Amino acid sequence: MTIELSALECRVLGCLIEKQVTTPEQYPLSLNALQNACNQKSNRDPVMELAESQVQAVVDALIKRHLILERSGFGSRVPKYQQRLCNTEFSSLQLSDRERAVLCELLLRGPQTSGELRARAGRMTAFADATEVENTLEALRQRASGALVHRLAREPGRREVRFAHLLSPISAETAASLAAEAAAPPAAGAIASAAGSLAERVASLEREVARLAQQLEALNQQQRAG
Repeated sequence: MTIELSALECRVLGCLIEKQVTTPEQYPLSLNALQNACNQKSNRDPVMELAESQVQAVVDALIKRHLILERSGFGSRVPKYQQRLCNTEFSSLQLSDRERAVLCELLLRGPQTSGELRARAGRMTAFADATEVENTLEALRQRASGALVHRLAREPGRREVRFAHLLSPISAETAASLAAEAAAPPAAGAIASAAGSLAERVASLEREVARLAQQLEALNQQQRAG
């Protein structure tokens, strides 16, 4: 499954997923409620100041892509919106509660460490310890239908690595990290026990890098044409 989202589409879908879980009594969201959610000062990075017209334009685009559904309650004159990205009868993307919470936080805040994700995603579902977060991230990285999350290269001066979602055109940092992971030789001790799986993983990463590089080039061409 290939889904490509802009930064604003990530914000809108992330907000809908978040509110669906944290305030189900107020879900689906009206356009005004969705605008307020997108512009929240807390639990957002970066903080945005989106106009209602901007949010409406993103919603309309996502409706056309079948990632948002307009649904109003009985007797309601105000259109309300719900997400169709994951965990709905219309979506092929079915996630566990923990996977959904982690992906939502990455959509709302961008790359984060496992420790940050544990603290922030805990408002949507409980994580008993760091191991549960790491297992969730690994499950999102190893999905048979395609990775949803990638581990970024460790930054100088940082003790922990960060993780980023793969639902948007990749950044230069993510592209470099993917290429480095694909090119890195396996550890000597792992060759005998996992040569087959390592070869398969490297091949898969190489295909992913090629695909993402094409997306990045297409995006650059669009920007130059604009």
